[in-house]
Order: sequence, then structure tokens, then C-alpha cells
Amino acid sequence: MGVHTETNEYPSPISSSRLFKALVVDDSNLIPKLLPHAVKSIELIQGDGGAGSIKQLNFIEGSQVKSVKNRIDEINEDTFTYSYTLIEGESLKDKFASIAHEIKFEAAPDGGSISKVTSKYYLNGDVEINEEDIKASKEKVLGIYKVVEAYLLQNPAVYA
Repeated sequence: MGVHTETNEYPSPISSSRLFKALVVDDSNLIPKLLPHAVKSIELIQGDGGAGSIKQLNFIEGSQVKSVKNRIDEINEDTFTYSYTLIEGESLKDKFASIAHEIKFEAAPDGGSISKVTSKYYLNGDVEINEEDIKASKEKVLGIYKVVEAYLLQNPAVYA
């Protein structure tokens, strides 16, 4: 089993604490509210929301992906770090055993933040990595990020 690692940084005018609260702590409420055309619900199906818990993202009827399950590996509200592993769902296809994401929201000098994301794609057997699969996955996540960012810009008191 091979591993393909990608690291990306995303600057934002939103503070680390607000992004962390919106994208991590309250994702199950906020994401379906902001993206009702894509995300039906986010449910905690095992655990208390801490490390070892399992969250299931359910997508709307007719989506290419019905649902995915993520295992929370770390959540730290003091350091604004969050790690999770996609462990089940159609988006793994037959190519990936799992996909692990480590996210750190860091303060930027201008008062905003920089989200540092490291993703590790654990490949099944001798599967060759397809850059288009990686690119499509990153674009979906970045799309959610941008929707949340726009919402927070329009609502400066939310998660303040």
C-alpha cells in the first residue's frame, strides 16, 4: 500500500478561532444550513465528538456520493488543530483504503488566518494515483471552505 501526501495552505480574512468553530466544532449545524443543495446532514454516529468518534456526512438524493464516514483522530480547541480520517464511503472508490487530513488554523499577521492542510491518501495495493481524483476532492473541500468563509464575512458576530 502506497501513500500519496499533499500539503496546501489557504489564507483567509477570518480569524483562526472563528473558522475552527464554524468548520469543525459546529459543522453538523452550519454546513447543511449553508449547503442544503449538497449536504443533507452531518451526524455523530459513534462517540462524544472527541478523538475516536465517527461522523457521517449524508449528501442529498441524486448525489454521486451517498455518504462518507470520518473518524476524528484529534480535535484541539486550544491549538485550533483537527485531524480526521475518511474511513468509509463512495469517494474512496476502489483506489483508497483511507484518506487522512490534518488541519491547523494559524493566525496571520493581518488578523486573518492560514489553514494548513496535509492530506495523506492511503492507496489500495498497486493502484496508481490519479491527480484528477485528488484535484476534484480538494476542489469540493475548498468550495465548502469558501462558502463558510463568505458566511462569516457577512455575519461578523457569528462564532466571535
